[in-house]
Amino acid sequence: MNQQKKARIASIVKPVLKKYGLKGSLSVRNHMTICLTITSGPIDFVENMIQTDANLPYAKHMSQDQIAYLRKNKALDVNPYWFHEHFSGDAKRALGEIFEGMFDADYYDNSDAQTDYFDTAYYVDVNIGKWNKPYVLA
Repeated sequence: MNQQKKARIASIVKPVLKKYGLKGSLSVRNHMTICLTITSGPIDFVENMIQTDANLPYAKHMSQDQIAYLRKNKALDVNPYWFHEHFSGDAKRALGEIFEGMFDADYYDNSDAQTDYFDTAYYVDVNIGKWNKPYVLA
């Protein structure tokens, strides 16, 4: 991951953020990960995830302590491969478009976990808020 790829991803992701009224920032970590931190917006990602998970018939539901922690801290990390099962509505649509843009800059994944071989163009992190700065519902 480099600044040129970041700029290309930003040109795709920033309009998506604007479309959904979200504010966020992109950064590059350790020359291998593109990170998007969504800082504020009208979509309540935390409550959406709690409610969506509560309605899953097959999931191990979150404990009351986990729910209280999420509600208090207003921050979470979004798994790019499983977000579609843990979010619904506008939250799911926004994250879908965001991840589509984040995986756009010459992304490839030739990994084979079974043989412990990992070969990917870069990694993607999407965070709702930060551990020290909660997501602001606007």
